[in-house]
Amino acid sequence: MQTDTYVVHIVDDEEPVRRSLGFLLSVMGFNVRVHDSATSFLAAAPGAGNACLVTDLGMPDMSGVELLERLNEMGAMMPSIVITGRGDVPMAVAAMRAGAVDFIEKPFEDEVLVDAIKRAASSFDEAAKNGDDISVLQSRFEQLSNRERDVLSGMIEGLSNKTISYDLNINPRTVEIHRANVMAKMQARNLPELVRMAIAMDLLDEHK
Repeated sequence: MQTDTYVVHIVDDEEPVRRSLGFLLSVMGFNVRVHDSATSFLAAAPGAGNACLVTDLGMPDMSGVELLERLNEMGAMMPSIVITGRGDVPMAVAAMRAGAVDFIEKPFEDEVLVDAIKRAASSFDEAAKNGDDISVLQSRFEQLSNRERDVLSGMIEGLSNKTISYDLNINPRTVEIHRANVMAKMQARNLPELVRMAIAMDLLDEHK
């Protein structure tokens, strides 16, 4: 989708971050609006139209996850990306359960954010929404060995390699190999994307 056919809303309480991201995305051809708080963005959200949201996770008035939950309640949910400087798997799970399509940890390369926004915008086009087709994900999941599924379970719970190796009584190096195999077979580019796949397949509910 052309970058000038939708608006990217940036929500961050830090002015240098807003200014930097706004400049970057404007130069890349995006229409950009910046907001200094979740509250100020929510006031404009109902009339946002075709829009993507890039929001910081930790803000004083309302967290990024709480913002997504509020948008859901308002019926104004839009493709959203959560960025944070202190990310972990539980945060990624909470953000994606609330509707985020991606979760990016600072610092990140400019291309990472731009690519994430373009993926988020692809949801405006129903034909583009085939990456998370459940049958495709299930087919990939079925390629995992039983031990790889055990390691996947630990990964989506946010466990370290050391903890997984202890729980499964296997060598930490073996855990690393299994992790790499899981990422390759599931075709996940990063851990947040793997978490998103797990949510789509209801694996997180199974491992509560």
